[in-house]
Amino acid sequence: METQEKDTAATAGTVPMTMIQALRSGLDVMMERDDDVIVYGQDVGYFGGVFRVTEGLQAKYGKSRVFDAPISEGGIVGSAIGMAAYGLRPVVEVQFADYFYPASDQIVSEAARMRYRSAGDFTAPITIRMPCGGGIYGGQTHSQSPEALFTHVCGLRTVMPSNPYDAKGLLIAAIECDDPVIFLEPKRLYNGPFDGHHDRPVSPWTGHPLAEVPEGHYVVPLDSARVVRAGSQVSILTYGTMVYVSEAAAAETGIDAEIIDLRSLWPLDLPTLIESVKKTGRCVIVHEATRTSGFGAELTALVQEHCFYQLEAPIERVTGWDTPYPHALEWAYFPGPARVAAALQRVLEP
Repeated sequence: METQEKDTAATAGTVPMTMIQALRSGLDVMMERDDDVIVYGQDVGYFGGVFRVTEGLQAKYGKSRVFDAPISEGGIVGSAIGMAAYGLRPVVEVQFADYFYPASDQIVSEAARMRYRSAGDFTAPITIRMPCGGGIYGGQTHSQSPEALFTHVCGLRTVMPSNPYDAKGLLIAAIECDDPVIFLEPKRLYNGPFDGHHDRPVSPWTGHPLAEVPEGHYVVPLDSARVVRAGSQVSILTYGTMVYVSEAAAAETGIDAEIIDLRSLWPLDLPTLIESVKKTGRCVIVHEATRTSGFGAELTALVQEHCFYQLEAPIERVTGWDTPYPHALEWAYFPGPARVAAALQRVLEP
């Protein structure tokens, strides 16, 4: 089990950051430390990225290390694999996770298998950044959560941070890793935590303890989960934006839920999950992606396999529906705190 205190962190002072600023800081730190780190993708150079994550990096490091790419996801990822095989550490951005599909062959057939097919002679140390998820009125074309498509592929690492501290630490760990890492960034969390109450004022990261980010180099291990809230009645396994939705549901129902932020979807910190479910005897799994064959299905199988004799109730899943993300019914699709609360109450029924 990993906690913030156990993470390898710089002892220097911290500064308040949004997730956007934390990601930019992580890129800045790594580009300053290692000349082999390069950044490119759609609009990441002169424009500084559609969400401004790479703002100022081209001016600081030059057009040979931070540059724009054509709208060709296959070309972006394919060129990154070649660069990585020859010693560079590319960090490329697919502007929205919804548009990674043209790069699927390069990701699955080349990057993920480079180490295996070369018997370890070559690796693909690339980081592919992808803004993901809904809650921003992006509709079917800018709201997808495709994480399960990556966790299914052997040879890939898949991570999704839920706060600025983890975002920077995980990004640095991803860049330093010799394996290809799919780095999914929940768009709704860029500027503040979101508990699913869309009808309430937006909460910024200002004042949040996990928005205090060390300015220098530190690492959050790629295969470590975080216990967000200790509890005794039920374990909630979740990640990304759903961490805050789950917190809201637990608070509003008064249920003593233990909430675990996976952070790394694969490799998975299975011991932390097993320890929690064996303690509480109940499990609710929450994710924004569609239900069928979503990552929650894998989590359900693992919990059932390892905690069968400790489970006091069937495992509950709260997910997106098996439909495209609707344009007009954003909050009917988005798994909000009411749906999570209902699942918590169901698993506690006598």
